[in-house]
Amino acid sequence: MYGMDYGKHQVPARYEAGEGCLTTSIRIPVRIVVLVVVLPVRMVQDALVVAGRAVERSLLRPLGRGLSWLSGTLVVAPAGWLYESVLTPLGHALRWLAAAVFVWPWAALWRYVLVPGVRYGLAVPVVWLYGAVLTPLGHGLRWVYRELLVPAGRGIRTAVGRVLTAAFVRPVTGLWRYVLVPLALAAAWLADHLVVRPLGWLYREVLTPFGHGVARLLDRLARGIAAVGAGLWAAVGWLVATLVVAPLRSLYRRVLAPVGREIAAAFGVAWRVAGYISRAVGRAVVRLAWNLVGAPVAWGYRTVCTPVGHFLRDRIWAAARRGAVEAGRAARSALRSARETVRRARHDAWRALVGGAPQPEPREPKGPLARSLGSTTTVPSAAPEPEISPPGVKNAERG
Repeated sequence: MYGMDYGKHQVPARYEAGEGCLTTSIRIPVRIVVLVVVLPVRMVQDALVVAGRAVERSLLRPLGRGLSWLSGTLVVAPAGWLYESVLTPLGHALRWLAAAVFVWPWAALWRYVLVPGVRYGLAVPVVWLYGAVLTPLGHGLRWVYRELLVPAGRGIRTAVGRVLTAAFVRPVTGLWRYVLVPLALAAAWLADHLVVRPLGWLYREVLTPFGHGVARLLDRLARGIAAVGAGLWAAVGWLVATLVVAPLRSLYRRVLAPVGREIAAAFGVAWRVAGYISRAVGRAVVRLAWNLVGAPVAWGYRTVCTPVGHFLRDRIWAAARRGAVEAGRAARSALRSARETVRRARHDAWRALVGGAPQPEPREPKGPLARSLGSTTTVPSAAPEPEISPPGVKNAERG
């Protein structure tokens, strides 16, 4: 709406010749009606778009930045400090405690009790029993089976097989070969001559011709019914196409399609024209608002507020800031002097109450001197020292 770029749009091209008088007669009224209907909608949409952009630029972005900074200051930083300073050491302590209570005792029990017990109490005896007892016993049993039981079993199996063959197999074979097989052949011959051949003759000579005649009759009836149905269906289709489809097709092609096409084109043209009108109205409103409100406010800001602000900043605020800085420096110096005085007084009071370290005092240097300082007596059996004192002694005497 206000300053929006709609791009370059062109009016739809005219339809080709032969579109009819109905299309030409309804085009202009339809476009006028659609423009009247669409214009308020387009202006409301453009106004909402501009208002949304202004709210997003002036309110939502600063609010989002403030909420982000607030969350980072009040939530993320305390949470990070809590995690690094409290939760991490607490987690390490809990892990060490859990390992000391649950892991290390069971690991020690497994390593120093169960593994040696199973190894030396069960595995070693079982291995010795297998190698020293079970393996030789198995080898002996295998030799007995191969050398004694297998030959004896072969002889017993041959004898038992011959007895079973003479007692059961040969009688059953003779019964099958000389009794059951001849009876079965005789029964098959009788069934073939008394049942199969008569039934085959009946099927070939009677049932097959009768079935062929019935099938031919049914095929002729089906073809006649299909021809009648096809004719009826063609007649019904022709009636439907002539009385229903053709009028509907003509109505769609000559009335509905042109009307719908014109309405769609009218909506497109009206939407673009409404955009131009909305942009013009928006520019007029912006210019009117600038001339009535913005220009006076800008002139007042440049003419009145800016000089007053500069005067307050340079003459009053700068002097007040310098005075505040000097006052702060003086206050800090006074506080520093007061702290130093209090510290010295506290130190002196503490030394007076409990005593302090003894202060070193100047004294005579120890050594084999021929004569002590401040006296004229001479130490017996000592060589006389020079009367000139060392530099350290001179300084001690001066002090």
